Amino acid sequence: MQQSMEPSEAGHFQKYHIASSLLAVTQEAPLKIKKEKKIIRVGIPRESSSQERRVPLTPAVVRVLVNNGAEVYVEHDAGLDAGFLDKNYADAGAFIAYSKLEVFEKADIVVKIERPNYQEIEYLRNRQILISALHLGSLTSEFLKAIIQKNITAIGYEFLRGEDGSIPIMQMMSEIAGINAIHIAAELMTANKGGKGMLLGGVTGVPPSVVTIIGAGTVGLNAARSALALGATVKVLDEEVYKLRRLEEKLGVKIYTAVAQPQFIKEAVLSSDVIIGAIYRPGQKTPCMVSEELIAQMKEGSIAIDIAIDQGGCFETSKPTTHENPVFVKHGVIHYCVPNIASRVPHTGSIALSNILGNIILKIINFGGIGVLQHSTTIKNGIYTHHKHITNKYLAKIFGMDYIDINLLHASNF
Repeated sequence: MQQSMEPSEAGHFQKYHIASSLLAVTQEAPLKIKKEKKIIRVGIPRESSSQERRVPLTPAVVRVLVNNGAEVYVEHDAGLDAGFLDKNYADAGAFIAYSKLEVFEKADIVVKIERPNYQEIEYLRNRQILISALHLGSLTSEFLKAIIQKNITAIGYEFLRGEDGSIPIMQMMSEIAGINAIHIAAELMTANKGGKGMLLGGVTGVPPSVVTIIGAGTVGLNAARSALALGATVKVLDEEVYKLRRLEEKLGVKIYTAVAQPQFIKEAVLSSDVIIGAIYRPGQKTPCMVSEELIAQMKEGSIAIDIAIDQGGCFETSKPTTHENPVFVKHGVIHYCVPNIASRVPHTGSIALSNILGNIILKIINFGGIGVLQHSTTIKNGIYTHHKHITNKYLAKIFGMDYIDINLLHASNF
């Protein structure tokens, strides 16, 4: 067998294989150098606050990220309170880190539930991506300045918004909060919890309790649905008539609804055994809807549950409480104002949150980092600091700080 090589007109080389009387000609293709995909490292630190029992990513979602080429670092016992063990994460392909610092040092993307505390901010590195809630009700300008100084691309759960206007994480957490609120109200109304000693729905021959919900969004819808299922009389107020109409359509029944004007609010609140604050304005603090004067006129032993406390609260008497001490009494009214109400059911809350965050992080991984901005409106809307600038106009307005549009920053690669 004889073999020789001659240059072709295209400048490549051809191999001629001569075997017996058969001439076989094959042309070698030019060598293609495949660009290696960047490995994105995801870090899941354990939440520092004892009030937060959720974990942002479950082992099932971690497995998906690992299968798509990511490395995931989970701090020891990060998922324990939500029912997920280190072994579950290790079996999914994650690395278990035994210090919070190690997680922050390894990660390109740090994923949390609560916003980082000041020690965690110190751990953050230049150009890392941070994904967490912000909790506007307790947010400070000092926190924002610290994040800006670190040159972090920060994404807030509250700001993630799709092209259709949906706010996926907040809607999911609101669904859990709305259902939870009615369970909590039913418990607090019992005599051993200091309430009126009433069933929320009553029984045959005994009038049901009256529940007034201020806010006809996702929280209001799920609270109303749960309260109706227990047999309570439900009233819903909102600033927008179309939201009230939409809520009734989804419930499939006619209920008492009214526009949230002072007179209607007063009439509804004073006739109620339970009031639930569920007003939500994306990216903004919640307006006060019920004055202290009105709270003082409610029947003794009534219940006030302020789900909007994360965003500042919509009752004038509200102040944040904890899971260990969830209630306080003012003017004879029992107040429940736990900011992270979804953490009351950490297993369910973690799975619900992880289902949404997993897709967001997967997009970042597939596009090799922050280049995903060109392809994801949801992620772009979620960013509130980038390249040492605030990129969310609502935050800038609240704190009187400068604002630069994310599109301009990204386009200029500033």
